[in-house]
Amino acid sequence: MSLMRSLLLAASQNRWLRDHAAHYSFVRGTVARFMPGETLDEALGAAEALRSKKIGTVFTHLGENIKDRAEAQQVTEHYLGVLDRIREKGLEAEISVKLTQLGLDLSPELCFEHLKAIIEWAQKDSIVWVDMEASNYVDATLELYRRALTAHPNVGVCLQAYLHRTKDDLAKLLPLRPSIRLVKGAYNEPPEIAFPRKQDVDENYFTLGKQMLRAKKENCCVRAAFGTHDVALIRRLSEVASTEGLRKVDFEVQMLYGIQRAEQERLASEGCASIVLVAYGSHWYPWFVRRLAERPANLWFMVRNVFAA
Repeated sequence: MSLMRSLLLAASQNRWLRDHAAHYSFVRGTVARFMPGETLDEALGAAEALRSKKIGTVFTHLGENIKDRAEAQQVTEHYLGVLDRIREKGLEAEISVKLTQLGLDLSPELCFEHLKAIIEWAQKDSIVWVDMEASNYVDATLELYRRALTAHPNVGVCLQAYLHRTKDDLAKLLPLRPSIRLVKGAYNEPPEIAFPRKQDVDENYFTLGKQMLRAKKENCCVRAAFGTHDVALIRRLSEVASTEGLRKVDFEVQMLYGIQRAEQERLASEGCASIVLVAYGSHWYPWFVRRLAERPANLWFMVRNVFAA
């Protein structure tokens, strides 16, 4: 792992920086590249603009590691309201939730009840995505996901290609006909848990992606979504999808708001499932710094904002 990435991931967990970052205009200017605003209305407005380009949306309300039952309940009710607004506006949009935001640190059972309520409130032809967090949450997340999937097919889970264990996790999930979003991973993990070299992460991603596409062809994977901004990797996987005989619409790429916009539009224009993750909320600091760690170019964008301020 590069020194800069390590420093940024450490900074994402720094309480002092979290409390003070929002006061700096150059930081807020950079954040605006990755999220249309802190409110749901601003996120919905972005989704409507994306719809005009035939690009779908996944909403995520930023926040994690909630330790208060009342707050976890409020987050759950917020997401129920988001689902209502999606229906009212007729958007082709879904939501993605963090289990620690639904109370996982308090009680797995409490978290499951909140997750279940959200899944049952969602439209049956859409997916409620469960984000994956740091490696110490993987077992609990997958256990709750499998439990939810048993009763509700409209739930998906995120897997992280930088973890050594993900190959086995994928193999165990495929017999359940899951929906999976594959990402590279954005937490600070030791080398015995995660691949330290980018090249190894990329190759593992490609290997896992091929397995997902073949499972999609064999009807063993309901949704095979690729959460990456790596254009070269997207092209390689697109070629695999074509070789496997999958329809364009079955090749799904999910990117963050504001990144690789031309690629998002290219995929949509070619008939692929181009989806954008639209994040919003005031608790953006840890999420934002992990985005900087994923792509050094994002950090230089922030530096330019310093001199433009």
